[in-house]
Amino acid sequence: MSRRNFKVLYVSGEVSPFVRISPLADFMASFPQAIEEEGFEARIMMPKYGTINDRKFRLHDVLRLSDIEVHLKEKIDLLDVKVTALPSSKIQTYFLYNEKYFKRNGLFTDIYNESDLKGSVEKVVFFNVGVLETLQRLGWKPDIIHCHDWHASLVPLLLKTVYADNDFFMDIKTVFTIHNIYRQGILPYKAFQRLLPEEVCSSLHCSNDEVNLLYTGVEHADLLTTTSKSYAEKIVHDGPQTYGLGRVLGEYQTRFYGILNGIDIRQWNPSTDKLIKKRYSIEHIEGKLDNKKALLQETGLPYREGVPVVGVIANFDEFQGADLLKQSLEQLAALDIQLVISGSGDKTYEKLFQDFALEHPEQVSVQTEYSDAFFHLSIAGLDILLMPGMIESCGMIQMFAMSYGTIPVAYAGGGIVETIEDHDEESGSGFIFYDYTNQSLVDKLQEALECFHDEESWLRIVTEAMTRDFTWKNSAEEYNLLYRELLEQ
Repeated sequence: MSRRNFKVLYVSGEVSPFVRISPLADFMASFPQAIEEEGFEARIMMPKYGTINDRKFRLHDVLRLSDIEVHLKEKIDLLDVKVTALPSSKIQTYFLYNEKYFKRNGLFTDIYNESDLKGSVEKVVFFNVGVLETLQRLGWKPDIIHCHDWHASLVPLLLKTVYADNDFFMDIKTVFTIHNIYRQGILPYKAFQRLLPEEVCSSLHCSNDEVNLLYTGVEHADLLTTTSKSYAEKIVHDGPQTYGLGRVLGEYQTRFYGILNGIDIRQWNPSTDKLIKKRYSIEHIEGKLDNKKALLQETGLPYREGVPVVGVIANFDEFQGADLLKQSLEQLAALDIQLVISGSGDKTYEKLFQDFALEHPEQVSVQTEYSDAFFHLSIAGLDILLMPGMIESCGMIQMFAMSYGTIPVAYAGGGIVETIEDHDEESGSGFIFYDYTNQSLVDKLQEALECFHDEESWLRIVTEAMTRDFTWKNSAEEYNLLYRELLEQ
């Protein structure tokens, strides 16, 4: 088999910078390019949400990819496709669109806001069937379809049922990656019965009249991965951290691999980043202060010389640490810091954080809507990134931060311990706390603050963080080997 003939399609509900809801979007923004450098041809398919700006991202219609028929059990819906190149690469990204399903941004979030569950089933079924129908119309046959998280989990099952006798899909292998074990796509079985034939419905993983889409993806994919070895170990063996999938992942452990994330240093490099206020490097670290001042101005906080700016960038839910942050707010406000909280999600947390910011207008700012440019500015302008998440498969934000000299203070959940070296007197690129309590978080932050106020100590930490190698090279090589082994089976 020729090295450069292998083709991989990546299927995801989010890709940065088009849509960013979780670290999955950051993975999708850079990994396909890394795998192309290993000799594969990569393409991407994702939904075309109404929130995606066609002009900004240069999306254009493809005449031959219009009015694609998506055959569901009792009806036929039509699909249109727009296309653009993934920024900073030539990777074709296809956006699957139907106004009824994707005009609103809801494939991910509606299900967790106790919104339209039936509508969520319709979206995910339409998207997964639409991916396979689009491939046929496009006439581009991948060797591997690599699916990400629950919203792309039906593709492996559809290939083994509805499309099993279709010559076009013969011999295509599937890879399924778990980025968020706690996001499983629990949806009503009856809604699937109205849309999919019995041969598919009977193979869905169902319990108490509810379908678990993540579990379904695990059961039917040819190869399983997650984004760190530590996370892979935890979600198989660590009781509550398995979220009910420990047994099935244990069953398939011989084809389940943990491979650490990397980052694209062409997109995330403070010396070349066009989205920040002033570019800088470890040799010219003084430029970081300009970004700090710009971030404070952007968030409406006054600049206070010598006062560290601490930031939280996360979804507002219990898994990403919103509850722990809530418990810690008063103690954080008692410290001599400025706090920038960026994220969205549970409206209860949003209001609570916003109310707290109103009570501390010169110390706390909350941003619930922000651009890709603001995200980059935050990474460059913060002194410390506070990561209160309960469990993190790997994440990439702490790697972005360290590359920009922004030092993480993080809970030791999942793959965090593989990317941050905990500070001691001699070395360290960040600070890790091991007890999931607000006191442990605050104590570790105070340890970081003590170092911040010791200029020599802080520069040593910043230097170690900025000089670490977070490139995709090693991880892409691991995937290269796994892909090729899979294709030889």
